[in-house]
Amino acid sequence: MLPGCGGDDADSVQVAGGQAPGSALVSWALAERPRTIDPLYASSDADRLAARQIYEPLVEELGAPYGDARRFGGPALSVDPSAGDTVWRVRLRPGVRFQDGTPLDTAAVIANAKRWLAMAGGQALLGSAAVDSPDDELVRFTLPAPDPAFDQALAAPQLGLVSPRAIADAGGELAPSEAEASGTGPFELRERSADRMLLARNTAWWGSSHGLGPAIDQLELLAIASPRERFASLREGSVQVAAALGPAELREVGSDPLLSVVPEPGPGALAVERSVRGIPAGEAPPALNALWLTRLTD
Repeated sequence: MLPGCGGDDADSVQVAGGQAPGSALVSWALAERPRTIDPLYASSDADRLAARQIYEPLVEELGAPYGDARRFGGPALSVDPSAGDTVWRVRLRPGVRFQDGTPLDTAAVIANAKRWLAMAGGQALLGSAAVDSPDDELVRFTLPAPDPAFDQALAAPQLGLVSPRAIADAGGELAPSEAEASGTGPFELRERSADRMLLARNTAWWGSSHGLGPAIDQLELLAIASPRERFASLREGSVQVAAALGPAELREVGSDPLLSVVPEPGPGALAVERSVRGIPAGEAPPALNALWLTRLTD
């Protein structure tokens, strides 16, 4: 069982009727609706959660749903340092495409790297790195000074990969219309309103062929300003996950046998129905490709 959700007793839950991937909706209550899904401009927890599902960083480690303990790498097959940690070579996974059909090739990575390095947020992570491509599957980052943790910088959610078409159209922060079909991630933007965002399963996601999900069809992000109302929605079952609850609500979660808490970095925590599985503990924002649902039994 992947870490994160309570109630992992095998006698108390079962997979819902042999539930097939992509057969469920999960509603997630947030303090506010995501303002942007552009990973480079995401500033709130809501922004970062939504962006992480659509845009993948080059370097990541993904889990799989249904209790599968495997861990799997992301768009980068390998990231190798040389020259005393001043040169980093990133070999790309073949066959990865953006949701608009554009291949994730070296040209796409270089376009993203130029975008990152043009913004303060990207510069803070990458410094003054230079980027080029010595062959069709390899991207090379050359640093002015050694950095043994440069691969960790490439794993930052802020550096989510965006389709070169969207980068060219946007010229800056991605607008919602420009963000459609512009990531490589397991979900894509489907609907957006004043208090709701709906993400749908990316049926062409490269990870699906490796058994990495997504195991739900839709992820609904709802803005509910009051922590008390978020908890009430969770308890009554209209949402399955509630974020940013206060101490009083979390105490009530602890006394409810059908609810549990997923720890997050810092003071916050997620409260979830015990039917929810696969939210990785301690990751913010989490990748939700491995999110899945069970059915509680007597």
